Amino acid sequence: MEKWFFFLYSFIISLLYIFSIPFLFILSFKKKYKDAIPARFFLKNNTSLSPDGIWFHVCSYGEAKAIKPLVDSLPPALLRMSTTTYTGVEVLSGYTQERRYLPFEPLLFTWMKPQKVLVVMEAEFWYLLFILAKRRGAKTLLVNARISEISYPKYLRMKWLYKQIFHHIDEVYAQTALDKTRLESLGAKDVRVTGNIKLSQIEGISEKLVKPLGFLVCAASTHEGEEKIILEAFSQLKKENIDAKLIVVPRHPERFDSVARMIEGFSNKENITWHRYTEQRHFDDDIVLVDVLGELVNIYAISELVILGGAFTPIGGHNAAEAAQFGCKIISGPYYFNQKDIFEAVEGIEIVESLDLSKKLLEYVHLKTTSIKSQTDLTPILESIKKEL
Repeated sequence: MEKWFFFLYSFIISLLYIFSIPFLFILSFKKKYKDAIPARFFLKNNTSLSPDGIWFHVCSYGEAKAIKPLVDSLPPALLRMSTTTYTGVEVLSGYTQERRYLPFEPLLFTWMKPQKVLVVMEAEFWYLLFILAKRRGAKTLLVNARISEISYPKYLRMKWLYKQIFHHIDEVYAQTALDKTRLESLGAKDVRVTGNIKLSQIEGISEKLVKPLGFLVCAASTHEGEEKIILEAFSQLKKENIDAKLIVVPRHPERFDSVARMIEGFSNKENITWHRYTEQRHFDDDIVLVDVLGELVNIYAISELVILGGAFTPIGGHNAAEAAQFGCKIISGPYYFNQKDIFEAVEGIEIVESLDLSKKLLEYVHLKTTSIKSQTDLTPILESIKKEL
């Protein structure tokens, strides 16, 4: 059965790849995909990783940042890394030059070199990634594994596929006991609960910023549709507190320009000042658009209140612990299903619907300061990796 499944899956995914080539070629001209698609689907500037290393695969920016505690405990010369997004590549570049876009599955047959260990983050369930790595001698680990409440029914409908994938994963390290139960129901074996890696070593500040006068609100990791909601709420706050200031940090760089146009229109209407951070490196205006990556934690350190994006629309939320380490007051929307375990580990987060954001923001003096209740031990994962070195 396993042999037939391997050939059938490889055949189908290869056909899908062939039929998709014209569409991928067209998409590759879009600014958002100009690096990722040529690298992932056509291997442009995407040579194989050097063999005999520790290969980490992560999805994107957040996961790439989260593996830092593991990376810092391993020999730099053995690090090999891959991701599927441009923001992920940017973060991985800070760990090693042995970082690549992960090719689409059929291309792995010729691209993949033997490694000592493959460490995959969270929910990157690529069948050929695991089976080919294992067949070429790698110990395979799935770490920080999670199955959200919303995603779980979809996984169950594809249980036959995940059973085949988990057959080639040696060890699974789950975020919670509930994740462990769900993963085992899909066929995972040797599952251990180690907590969330994102809580094991929360990123600290890289630069001490100068805090401006006034009450500082940070709109963090915002997505499409959320800036409008936050700007409307800030308008009400500004009428009550003339010294209030807003820092807007969009999640994705490709949206910087569109958010800038939105803020410019809003500022003209409200007769307030604003600027882009790349143009003036201060926070003295009423609104500042942070149009660079890597500054968010530094900004948390000087903020009184954080409106955490990714949860006012059904995105899944973002890491609240990074702001909670500074005791910031935090307001989030209700759609934090991908960060449920982190939210449970942080005390004091205020959850509101988007329609109630203005009211809650005006009541900021009554909000609680946040704190982190629990963290994570990475020892079992590191011991498993080091056994193979």
